[in-house]
Amino acid sequence: MSSGVSALADRFFEAVSRGDLAELDALYSQDAVVWHNYDDVAQTRDESMRLLAWLARKAGPLRYVEVRRILLEDGFVQQHVVELGGQCEGLRMPAMLRVRCDDGLVYRIEEYVDPTPLNARLAAARRDT
Repeated sequence: MSSGVSALADRFFEAVSRGDLAELDALYSQDAVVWHNYDDVAQTRDESMRLLAWLARKAGPLRYVEVRRILLEDGFVQQHVVELGGQCEGLRMPAMLRVRCDDGLVYRIEEYVDPTPLNARLAAARRDT
């Protein structure tokens, strides 16, 4: 069980890093939900996919460093620092995700992150264009 969850986690973060929406589509369950602490909103699978596509365009490629992962019976918890690229090159954002999996698919993510630095950088980039 734990090797399958670990492999799923690896595939998930590699796909997010590359902005590989086809791979993410294969990894999300049809009814996946992604909740964020900063706005207390639970996104649908499609909303999450749109957000990840946007993030890849604006701040990709993403690099996950300082990764600490704990495998659980129903998924995993991962703490990491996201190093952003693109218009956000040089930004580092600490984050933590609680990911729930079933049948080799991600069905719920609870993400704890402060997007303020990302939003500020992107706002500045818009003003400069």
